[in-house]
Amino acid sequence: MRISRLALSAMIASACVSGTAFGQNNRTAPRYAPANYYSYYDDEQAAASPSDVAAPASSSTTSTQPSVGCDLGQACDGNGCDSLTGCGSSGLFGMGMIGTGRALDDPWKLFKEPVAGYTIGGWTELGYHAYANPFSFNTFPRNVQLQQQWLYAEKVADGSNGFGLGGRIDHVYGTDAPDTQAFGLTVPNWDNRWDNGSQYGNALPQLYGEVAVGDLSVKLGKFWTIEGNEVVAATGNFFYSRQFTFYNSEPFTHTGVLTTYNLDDDTQLFNGYVMGWDSGFRDNGDAYTGGIKRVINDNWTAVFTTVLGRFGEANAPIPLERGEDYSITITGKLTDRLTFITQSDYLFTRNDTGAIARNAFGNINYLLYQVNDRIVFGQRFEWFNFGGSGFNNVINDDTYNYTLGINYKAHANLMFRPECRWVWDPERFGFNEDNRSSQAALGGDMIFTF
Repeated sequence: MRISRLALSAMIASACVSGTAFGQNNRTAPRYAPANYYSYYDDEQAAASPSDVAAPASSSTTSTQPSVGCDLGQACDGNGCDSLTGCGSSGLFGMGMIGTGRALDDPWKLFKEPVAGYTIGGWTELGYHAYANPFSFNTFPRNVQLQQQWLYAEKVADGSNGFGLGGRIDHVYGTDAPDTQAFGLTVPNWDNRWDNGSQYGNALPQLYGEVAVGDLSVKLGKFWTIEGNEVVAATGNFFYSRQFTFYNSEPFTHTGVLTTYNLDDDTQLFNGYVMGWDSGFRDNGDAYTGGIKRVINDNWTAVFTTVLGRFGEANAPIPLERGEDYSITITGKLTDRLTFITQSDYLFTRNDTGAIARNAFGNINYLLYQVNDRIVFGQRFEWFNFGGSGFNNVINDDTYNYTLGINYKAHANLMFRPECRWVWDPERFGFNEDNRSSQAALGGDMIFTF
């Protein structure tokens, strides 16, 4: 990349502190959540992945930050703490859904106890956006829609006492499902034909078994990638909308084997062999995936991941796309309430003729301010630079994405995420509806976990 572009990226980061995946119409819980920070949502309800383990957030929905108003669990005392909710579990619909109160400590669950050793849960996401986001999720504008009806069953393999077995399966229905299917091959594969009309569909993004012995665990099957920061699952992201980098420069799923090893209390190593990108139990290439997570200190955590090799066979006798993909994310607490996250991805691939297929760089910076246990304000700025035959032969085009949003946790089970998103596409590549050079759009969702 040119020095001027790197300088621009550094400036943006500083400002925040003070198969071809591109163009796919078919493309979950956090790969990881910020360390020592208010969890994006209830992590124990989200789809697990190695990067979840890499930097887990607390399974409790109660933040470690001081609350504003009544302390959690405080009884009504007539001093104004109950002015909105009546304290405890009263308030809106009798669930304590306004203000602070015990409602954040008492989530409702579909099954309070494991069934045959498996935790069963999920969530319902209803969303709305004023304009479509081409080359990303949220392509059904001006409609209140069921984006994710998610159900999972999971047993985490526990190797602390020797040999442990586990596994996980995820199913999703909604307008996000067609983008989550196994679209990596040109022929129908796995769940890639499970559509319901022009917008809705089904997907089965994870199905794997897991074995653990001591500090080592091994997944075998179909699982989420460990690349990047944002994810498919609504519960795994701060914002309602997604990065362009996430959608166009990272795999979603792999089929293969992945190991996680706890080297010490602060370091985890990931290594695996996968059959390319975004296919379901069918060979789509041969690639290595791996990475390292390091807790630097009480406030800072770094995660580096990579995929190297053949990404897409597309039923050809020779690989149609091969190359390398790198991602690094650094998360830090600037103050007790202010969290900074910076992510950079680099993707470089060639096709079977040796020509550059994709040459893309993304830099994304987040600044998240926690007001109290229920409210967090956030901003995200993304610079996405791309080129190559997989991007219609453009050379070093740039797109910019700035998003302002709020997470309001009305109840332990209920989250609202309104946002306003601005996208600048000066070359008019198509990142905005009607191919506009710039566009601002309101959007948001409601997520109910169970």
